[in-house]
Amino acid sequence: MTSKQPSIAFLGIGLMGAPMTRNLLDAGFPLTLWNRTASKCDPFADEATIAETPAEAVREADVVITMLENGDVVEDVLVAQGVIEALKPGALVIDMSSVQPSLARRHAEHALEKDAGYVDAPVSGGTVGAAEARLSIMAGGSEADVERARPVFEALGKCTRIGPVGAGQLAKLANQAIVGITIGAVSEALLLAAKGGADPAAVREALMGGFAGSRILELHGQRMIDRDFAPGAPARIQLKDLRMILDEARAEGLTLPLSQQVHNEYLSLVANGHSDVDHSGLLLELEHLNGALMGSLGRGPKE
Repeated sequence: MTSKQPSIAFLGIGLMGAPMTRNLLDAGFPLTLWNRTASKCDPFADEATIAETPAEAVREADVVITMLENGDVVEDVLVAQGVIEALKPGALVIDMSSVQPSLARRHAEHALEKDAGYVDAPVSGGTVGAAEARLSIMAGGSEADVERARPVFEALGKCTRIGPVGAGQLAKLANQAIVGITIGAVSEALLLAAKGGADPAAVREALMGGFAGSRILELHGQRMIDRDFAPGAPARIQLKDLRMILDEARAEGLTLPLSQQVHNEYLSLVANGHSDVDHSGLLLELEHLNGALMGSLGRGPKE
């Protein structure tokens, strides 16, 4: 079975890449791994090939997956470090990072020059979704290329083809606008309730059964109550995505006031030293702004 599976080069073994690698190995794909910090590949050393450079990793790969922090890093790895140049004809590049739609289109053109396919396939679901193979995968590319990628995607979550190259990144921007704005709304709602004397945990439970119920209220509302801001998705990444949302809006002649406001709040959060807290940690910036802690029943943080 394994011999029939396409060989995959996976570039970027971080918070998301590590559990995704685990699921691909469990699904029987032969993997070659590369990461800038090589030690992050060590847990997989007995099951996968570890490459010293990204270009070395992709030379014999049928499929190349990138899961990197931002567009600048993707550009560096794919272009400056020679990944696209090293592709074998007929290979398929799947960029699962979150980058600008225009950058995805440019990388697709570079891949085409090497007779390789390209799909931009950013994901939603965070580290929990990655670990449980329940990622929502938003794919941009030709129907043929997305179909080629589908067996790989099935080991990671559920794929929806959005449209041509770049469309996956547009869907991701839409996702991150909703996520960022909703985190802000949940922060404000729970702080308002707590400072008025209500138990924020009880408020969250009550709201979960009504029209305000959401995945953000369920998971991140609980994180806020528990004050558990260990990063699943770091605030600096949410800020990067909101910056891309505003850049794309500007390019399309749109004004997005809610996205702009939440961007400014994340900018302050990061500037105040919280770049690596989970994006649900936006509550910390709201507390800083108000000089008040949410806590329980408005009496400060839980002991």
